Amino acid sequence: MTGAEPGGWLEAVAGDATTSARLGEARRLQDMLRVEASYARALGAVGQVTPEIAEAAAKAIEAAPIDTRQIAREAAEDGMPVPSLSRQLRAAVPENLRDAVHKGLTSQDVMDTALILTLRDILLDFETRLDRVDAALARLDDAFGAAPLMARTRMQAALPVTVADRIALWRRPLADHRQRLADLRPRLLRLQLGGPVGTRTSLHGHGDAIARHMAAALDLGNPDTAWHTDRSPLAELGGWLSMVTGSLGKMGHDIALMAQQGVDAVKLKGGGSSSAMAHKVNPVSAELLVTLARYTAVQLPGLHLALDHEQERSGISWTLEWLILPPMLIATGAALARAEALPAAIERMGEERGEKGTPGA
Repeated sequence: MTGAEPGGWLEAVAGDATTSARLGEARRLQDMLRVEASYARALGAVGQVTPEIAEAAAKAIEAAPIDTRQIAREAAEDGMPVPSLSRQLRAAVPENLRDAVHKGLTSQDVMDTALILTLRDILLDFETRLDRVDAALARLDDAFGAAPLMARTRMQAALPVTVADRIALWRRPLADHRQRLADLRPRLLRLQLGGPVGTRTSLHGHGDAIARHMAAALDLGNPDTAWHTDRSPLAELGGWLSMVTGSLGKMGHDIALMAQQGVDAVKLKGGGSSSAMAHKVNPVSAELLVTLARYTAVQLPGLHLALDHEQERSGISWTLEWLILPPMLIATGAALARAEALPAAIERMGEERGEKGTPGA
């Protein structure tokens, strides 16, 4: 998450090392190089350059030594890393290969397509983790599902149910989230290729053919036109992240309330200690699920503001996306990790004795 140092306490509390690593600049630079190399090969496939030059250029791009410190210095002025990257690539390849390096491509083509490669990997991981959360809850149901539990409406005692009834509320949205992700993938996991103003005119009539070759090489969808000003799939992704963390936050909130003294409907192993009160065992993971859900939710309006990409390209909204989307992904990874581990930390679930009090309205 923004402000969390690798190996620091904030990352340990609310970060996710797997997602952070995939979002790291070194990995994303490799994604950009993959895009550049696929473009060089596509130029050879459509006859813009010879196949031999295209392949030699692609291999040179893949092996090019990139000075990341130089990219950082120059990005401060350019506002993005690709101008520096393309200059370094052209300087690194022999002169006879330079016509196959970035010529006709634009920074947004590279960065957007590289982002989609990153998202593809992260979302595959998230889907696997959703399955693991569901499996962990199924094991919890097997262990404690038959135990009695007082249902609570508006935080007041209502009518008796079982632990299985409450776990079912936690599990039910997970299948819907998996289906939403499957529905989203074709709209999101697509090549970006538009050239300087999104019309592919810089590609000398070969834009559609180049796009077909690049999409096939990168295993991405191939839209008919560039989507550089239509960020709705990314906003839709943000909504999905918020819904996933929101569902996990509901589970965390329930467990935190169940762990309260006087309710005692769940007993957790370990937990968080207090520096002032040695008797306390705080339900830290459950609380964090609520925090991460709220954090992701408050980022969503910013991602929706970034839908406004004025005219043919926005530096304002595009940069806003870079600041908001990665922390949302990290927060979702953190929530999935906590949600998977939390059921295993439950030693007992259900009422130890009859619930006192009159059922509430």
